[in-house]
Parts: sequence; C-alpha cells; structure tokens
Amino acid sequence: MRISLGALRGDDSEARDASLFLIANILMGLGACVSQAVFNNYLKDVFALDVAGRTFLEFPREVPGFLVMLFVGGLAALGEVRMALVANLAATAGMLALGWIPSSYLLMVTSVFVYSAGSHIYMPLASSIGMGFAKEGKEGSILGRISAVNTAALVIGTLLLLLLFRFASLSYRAAFTAGSLAYLGASLALLAMSPRKSAHAPQRFVIRREYSRYYVLSVLWGGRKQLFITFGPWMIVDYFKQPVSTMTFLFLLVALIGIVSQPLVGKLTDRFGVRAVLGAEALLMIVVCFIYAFAPELLPRGAALIVVACCFILDQGSTAVGMARSILAKRMMRRPEDLSPTLSLGISIDHIVSMSIPMIGGLAWRSSGNRGYRWVFLGGAFIALLNFIVTRGIERGIAPVRAVQGSQGSLPD
Repeated sequence: MRISLGALRGDDSEARDASLFLIANILMGLGACVSQAVFNNYLKDVFALDVAGRTFLEFPREVPGFLVMLFVGGLAALGEVRMALVANLAATAGMLALGWIPSSYLLMVTSVFVYSAGSHIYMPLASSIGMGFAKEGKEGSILGRISAVNTAALVIGTLLLLLLFRFASLSYRAAFTAGSLAYLGASLALLAMSPRKSAHAPQRFVIRREYSRYYVLSVLWGGRKQLFITFGPWMIVDYFKQPVSTMTFLFLLVALIGIVSQPLVGKLTDRFGVRAVLGAEALLMIVVCFIYAFAPELLPRGAALIVVACCFILDQGSTAVGMARSILAKRMMRRPEDLSPTLSLGISIDHIVSMSIPMIGGLAWRSSGNRGYRWVFLGGAFIALLNFIVTRGIERGIAPVRAVQGSQGSLPD
C-alpha cells in the first residue's frame, strides 16, 4: 500500500521516519487485537464478573484518559515521538502483567490501569504525528490510510487468535504475552525515529474558547464510545452467552471491513468535510442504538444475536470517524503547537463522561431485570441525537480544505 504524504520534504530522514511510523502502527495493530478480542472473555472466565463488576472496571480503566492531559503535559519536553515511545512501553508492561499476574482483582485493576495509561497517552499523539506527514487538506486521506495499515495488522492478528483459540486451546497468558511483544516492537520502531521536536516551546495545556465545539464533541464522544467499548461486547458475551471465539470472529470482521472503511472515511472527510461525516455517523448510531434496544425482544434469540452482532460490527466500524474530530481540531488551530495539547485535552474531557457512564449504565442494566440493556442503548440514542445537533453548528467553511500544491512524498509499503 502506498500512501501519498505531501508533507515529506524529500530527504532520507523524513522517508525513514515515515517508514518507521508505519511499522510501529502495524505492530500496535497486532497488540491491540489481543486486548479487543480477548479482554471481555478474560474478565468473565478468570474473574467471573457480572455486568455491574464489568462496568465498574471502566472507572479505573478510563482514569488514565482523564489524566492524559497531565501525562502529555508532563512529558511535553520529550517531543511527540518520544512521548509515543513511553506510551508504548507502558502498554507493553500492562499487557504483559495481565498474562502473568495471579487471579487477584487488585493486581488485575493495576495492570489494566498501566496498559490503559499507555494506550491513552498514545491516542492524541497518533493523530498529531500522522497529520504531520500530510499536506494541507489531505489529513483525512493520510490518517485513513495509516489506520487501514494498522487495521490490516489487526486482521492478521485476530485471525491467528481465532484459529489458536478454536483449534489449539490458546491460553490467556500466551495471548497477552504475544500482544505485549508486539507493543515492545512498536516501541523499538519509535525509538529508531528522529525525535521530531517542535521548534516552538512545548505547550503543556491549551484551553481556548475558539475550540469549544471540539470540546463539546469530545464530551459527547465520551458517552458514545462506551457503547462499543463496554455494553455492545458485554451484551454478546453475557446476554447471548457467546464464547471468546465468537468475539474474536466479530472483531476479525470489524477489522476486515476497516481496511476499506477507514481510508474511505478519510477521503470523504477531505471531500465533504467534518460536518457531513460526523453528522452521518450520529444518525447511524441513533438507528444502531434502537436496534440494540429492541431486537432481543422482537426477534427470536438466534435472529436477535445475528442482528445485534451486525450492529456491533457497524458500531465498531463507525469509530473510524474519530479521525474527523482530530482533523476538525487541526483546522481550528490558531497555532500549530496548540494541536497536541488540544487533542490531549479533548481526550481528558471525554473521559470525564466515560468514567461515569459505565457505572450509571451498569446500574440501570442490572436494576431493570432482563431488559435493563434497553435503557442503556436508548440513552446512547439520545447522546447520538445530541451529537448530531452539535455537528450542525460546525462552520461549513471549515470543512473541506483543498490541498496546497507541493511536492509529493510516499510512505512505503
């Protein structure tokens, strides 16, 4: 896969950094497949968590996201690439610990916190570093294609996990160990990159009224994302009693579709603008949430499982529009050095909501009996409606920015 990157200056160092960044994303995709496909069944099988216990775990798992502004601010002097290195080392340690700790709830929570800290620190840096390789107006295409490469690696890893769990009785210890080695490889690739420090003084915190719509979208995203992180997978695992092989297969389908959908979302964002893309995603999520809420009651159990699984795939796949929020932030920036701190603040803001939503949703699910899930997903539909309303206020003029003519570079296969 070749990726045009107009920001490349044509020197060997830039091309080398681009290649190493791509390698790091491939390895992170391999590591992420373990967390995504295995984690919910690991909690169910090893710690026998019910829906309340599972949703409570989201609080310590999401705390690092709330603190990411402090983490990134404290590490700002290192530069974005070195911060990404630290993030991947933390993810390595946390995932490795999950495979080797005894069955202690406290140790599990600590390991989840460390892994989550690494993942959350990397989130704003991935977009910022990636957009640094793109020329103006082509950020979506670049982020989409880099995400597709990451997802292709996730497909390979998930397919391998599916085969190993089904035919070789792969242990959770072996799966988490393999994932940690992938994150360690990503760390080494980032270590080999040039630091790429900004010429400006490092910005630790940036809060500007001009960026307020991005902050509001981040708040709504904090509530919305819990549907695909927590409640969607848990409905399949707990309500429909599906094994780890089923979840791994569903994540495989999500990843396969993502190879095509992520570049497409990027191109659509460049062409039609963030307003159109974010609005369309919000409308899709309203429909998906209503299906989640009523399909188990209106359809036979087997048919309901198939329909809910399809919603899960759509739900997971739609997260690709997160790149549109990052692009919106970039195009709103008054100064280039505001970008990483603003993206970090957005993640911290969304985690104020995402730390509380799982516990509220878990209590609603548990207290309402067999159909408690309905109130969770109807709440998700309301959040999606609010999201759609907010996207209508995005200025049309900030949407598609045509590319500035300049030299073309490429990110090698």
